[in-house]
Amino acid sequence: MNGHWLALYTFGQFRTRADHPVVEPFHQAEPLVWAAMERAEGFVARSGYEDEPGPDSWGEQVFPRYWQDNGDGWAPSTISLWQDLESALAAVYRGPHAEILKKGPDFMREDHAYPAYALWWVPEGHQPDWVEAIDRFERLGDAGPTPAAFTFKSAFDPSGKPTTVNGGVSKQIAERNRTRTETPKAVQ
Repeated sequence: MNGHWLALYTFGQFRTRADHPVVEPFHQAEPLVWAAMERAEGFVARSGYEDEPGPDSWGEQVFPRYWQDNGDGWAPSTISLWQDLESALAAVYRGPHAEILKKGPDFMREDHAYPAYALWWVPEGHQPDWVEAIDRFERLGDAGPTPAAFTFKSAFDPSGKPTTVNGGVSKQIAERNRTRTETPKAVQ
Protein backbone atom coordinates (compact mmCIF):
# COMPACT_ATOMS: atom_id res chain seq x y z
CA MET A 1 0.00 0.00 0.00
CA ASN A 2 1.66 3.18 -1.22
CA GLY A 3 5.22 2.00 -0.66
CA HIS A 4 4.45 0.26 2.64
CA TRP A 5 3.93 -3.26 3.87
CA LEU A 6 1.93 -4.27 6.91
CA ALA A 7 3.98 -6.09 9.55
CA LEU A 8 2.18 -8.58 11.79
CA TYR A 9 3.65 -10.07 14.96
CA THR A 10 1.76 -12.75 16.88
CA PHE A 11 2.51 -14.18 20.30
CA GLY A 12 0.90 -16.79 22.49
CA GLN A 13 1.78 -19.25 25.21
CA PHE A 14 0.85 -22.87 25.54
CA ARG A 15 -0.85 -24.06 28.72
CA THR A 16 1.98 -26.56 29.12
CA ARG A 17 5.22 -27.60 27.46
CA ALA A 18 5.23 -27.57 23.66
CA ASP A 19 5.94 -31.31 23.59
CA HIS A 20 2.90 -32.21 25.73
CA PRO A 21 0.22 -34.28 23.92
CA VAL A 22 -2.44 -31.60 24.49
CA VAL A 23 -0.48 -29.32 22.14
CA GLU A 24 -0.32 -31.90 19.34
CA PRO A 25 -3.28 -30.41 17.37
CA PHE A 26 -1.30 -27.18 17.04
CA HIS A 27 1.78 -28.98 15.72
CA GLN A 28 -0.29 -31.09 13.33
CA ALA A 29 -2.04 -28.02 11.89
CA GLU A 30 1.06 -25.83 11.61
CA PRO A 31 2.30 -27.03 8.17
CA LEU A 32 -1.16 -26.60 6.61
CA VAL A 33 -1.59 -23.17 8.21
CA TRP A 34 1.80 -21.96 6.96
CA ALA A 35 1.14 -23.31 3.47
CA ALA A 36 -2.21 -21.51 3.33
CA MET A 37 -0.70 -18.28 4.63
CA GLU A 38 2.11 -18.37 2.09
CA ARG A 39 -0.38 -18.88 -0.77
CA ALA A 40 -2.78 -16.22 0.52
CA GLU A 41 -3.47 -13.11 -1.48
CA GLY A 42 -1.43 -10.19 -0.18
CA PHE A 43 1.20 -12.32 1.58
CA VAL A 44 4.71 -10.87 1.16
CA ALA A 45 7.04 -12.89 3.40
CA ARG A 46 7.52 -14.39 6.85
CA SER A 47 10.33 -15.06 9.22
CA GLY A 48 11.39 -18.60 9.81
CA TYR A 49 13.02 -19.88 12.97
CA GLU A 50 16.61 -20.66 13.84
CA ASP A 51 17.49 -24.33 13.44
CA GLU A 52 14.23 -25.17 11.63
CA PRO A 53 13.67 -25.87 7.93
CA GLY A 54 11.92 -23.15 5.97
CA PRO A 55 12.56 -19.45 5.53
CA ASP A 56 15.52 -17.79 7.26
CA SER A 57 14.94 -16.27 10.68
CA TRP A 58 14.81 -12.49 10.68
CA GLY A 59 17.44 -12.19 13.39
CA GLU A 60 17.73 -14.02 16.66
CA GLN A 61 14.30 -14.94 17.97
CA VAL A 62 13.44 -13.25 21.25
CA PHE A 63 10.22 -13.14 23.25
CA PRO A 64 8.32 -10.26 24.87
CA ARG A 65 8.52 -9.53 28.56
CA TYR A 66 5.14 -11.26 28.98
CA TRP A 67 6.70 -14.64 28.21
CA GLN A 68 6.65 -17.25 30.95
CA ASP A 69 8.82 -20.24 30.09
CA ASN A 70 7.03 -23.58 30.46
CA GLY A 71 10.36 -25.30 30.81
CA ASP A 72 10.99 -25.75 27.11
CA GLY A 73 12.33 -22.31 26.15
CA TRP A 74 9.69 -21.79 23.47
CA ALA A 75 6.44 -19.96 22.76
CA PRO A 76 4.48 -19.72 19.49
CA SER A 77 5.22 -16.42 17.78
CA THR A 78 5.40 -15.20 14.20
CA ILE A 79 6.41 -12.24 12.06
CA SER A 80 4.92 -11.79 8.63
CA LEU A 81 4.52 -9.05 6.03
CA TRP A 82 1.36 -8.27 4.08
CA GLN A 83 0.35 -5.90 1.29
CA ASP A 84 -2.62 -4.49 3.19
CA LEU A 85 -4.91 -4.81 6.20
CA GLU A 86 -7.65 -6.67 4.36
CA SER A 87 -5.33 -9.43 3.12
CA ALA A 88 -3.85 -9.97 6.57
CA LEU A 89 -7.28 -10.03 8.19
CA ALA A 90 -8.54 -12.57 5.64
CA ALA A 91 -5.60 -14.90 6.24
CA VAL A 92 -5.67 -14.65 10.04
CA TYR A 93 -9.40 -14.91 10.75
CA ARG A 94 -10.59 -17.15 7.93
CA GLY A 95 -9.34 -20.45 6.56
CA PRO A 96 -6.92 -22.87 8.23
CA HIS A 97 -5.53 -20.28 10.67
CA ALA A 98 -9.03 -19.45 11.88
CA GLU A 99 -9.73 -23.15 12.42
CA ILE A 100 -6.73 -23.57 14.71
CA LEU A 101 -7.63 -20.32 16.52
CA LYS A 102 -11.02 -21.86 17.38
CA LYS A 103 -9.20 -24.79 19.01
CA GLY A 104 -6.77 -22.48 20.81
CA PRO A 105 -8.51 -22.62 24.21
CA ASP A 106 -7.71 -26.33 24.31
CA PHE A 107 -3.96 -25.70 24.40
CA MET A 108 -3.25 -21.94 24.65
CA ARG A 109 -3.21 -19.85 27.81
CA GLU A 110 -5.98 -17.29 27.90
CA ASP A 111 -5.26 -15.82 31.35
CA HIS A 112 -3.05 -13.01 30.08
CA ALA A 113 -3.13 -9.23 29.97
CA TYR A 114 -1.25 -8.70 26.71
CA PRO A 115 -2.39 -8.45 23.10
CA ALA A 116 -2.43 -11.51 20.86
CA TYR A 117 -0.76 -9.61 18.02
CA ALA A 118 0.49 -6.22 16.86
CA LEU A 119 0.34 -4.55 13.45
CA TRP A 120 2.49 -1.71 12.12
CA TRP A 121 3.53 -0.30 8.76
CA VAL A 122 7.05 -0.65 7.42
CA PRO A 123 8.58 0.82 4.27
CA GLU A 124 8.31 -1.58 1.35
CA GLY A 125 11.47 -3.68 1.31
CA HIS A 126 12.03 -3.46 5.09
CA GLN A 127 12.21 -6.76 6.93
CA PRO A 128 11.52 -6.29 10.66
CA ASP A 129 13.58 -8.48 12.97
CA TRP A 130 12.36 -10.12 16.16
CA VAL A 131 13.61 -7.26 18.34
CA GLU A 132 11.63 -4.69 16.33
CA ALA A 133 8.54 -6.91 16.48
CA ILE A 134 8.81 -7.27 20.26
CA ASP A 135 9.22 -3.52 20.62
CA ARG A 136 6.00 -2.88 18.65
CA PHE A 137 4.15 -5.62 20.53
CA GLU A 138 5.14 -4.25 23.92
CA ARG A 139 4.26 -0.69 22.82
CA LEU A 140 0.77 -1.91 21.99
CA GLY A 141 0.55 -3.63 25.37
CA ASP A 142 1.70 -0.48 27.18
CA ALA A 143 -0.10 2.30 25.31
CA GLY A 144 -2.90 0.63 23.38
CA PRO A 145 -3.35 1.20 19.65
CA THR A 146 -1.29 4.02 18.13
CA PRO A 147 0.17 4.48 14.65
CA ALA A 148 3.32 2.73 15.97
CA ALA A 149 1.45 -0.48 16.92
CA PHE A 150 -2.21 -1.24 16.44
CA THR A 151 -4.89 -3.90 15.90
CA PHE A 152 -7.40 -4.68 13.18
CA LYS A 153 -10.15 -3.12 15.32
CA SER A 154 -8.16 0.09 15.95
CA ALA A 155 -6.13 0.44 12.77
CA PHE A 156 -4.09 3.22 11.24
CA ASP A 157 -3.02 3.84 7.67
CA PRO A 158 0.67 4.28 6.73
CA SER A 159 0.44 8.05 7.29
CA GLY A 160 -0.74 7.49 10.87
CA LYS A 161 -4.41 8.36 10.35
CA PRO A 162 -7.08 6.14 11.90
CA THR A 163 -8.65 3.83 9.34
CA THR A 164 -11.16 1.01 9.15
CA VAL A 165 -10.46 -2.40 7.70
CA ASN A 166 -12.88 -3.10 4.87
CA GLY A 167 -14.57 -6.28 6.05
CA GLY A 168 -16.33 -6.85 2.73
CA VAL A 169 -13.06 -6.76 0.82
CA SER A 170 -11.48 -9.02 3.42
CA LYS A 171 -14.29 -11.57 2.96
CA GLN A 172 -13.81 -11.50 -0.82
CA ILE A 173 -10.08 -12.08 -0.38
CA ALA A 174 -10.80 -14.94 2.03
CA GLU A 175 -13.06 -16.59 -0.54
CA ARG A 176 -10.36 -16.29 -3.21
CA ASN A 177 -7.84 -17.71 -0.72
CA ARG A 178 -10.15 -20.64 -0.04
CA THR A 179 -10.27 -21.56 -3.70
CA ARG A 180 -6.48 -21.17 -3.96
CA THR A 181 -5.83 -23.56 -1.10
CA GLU A 182 -8.39 -26.26 -1.77
CA THR A 183 -7.02 -29.61 -2.82
CA PRO A 184 -8.44 -30.50 -6.23
CA LYS A 185 -10.90 -33.38 -6.04
CA ALA A 186 -10.12 -36.51 -7.96
CA VAL A 187 -11.97 -36.90 -11.24
CA GLN A 188 -14.61 -39.58 -10.91
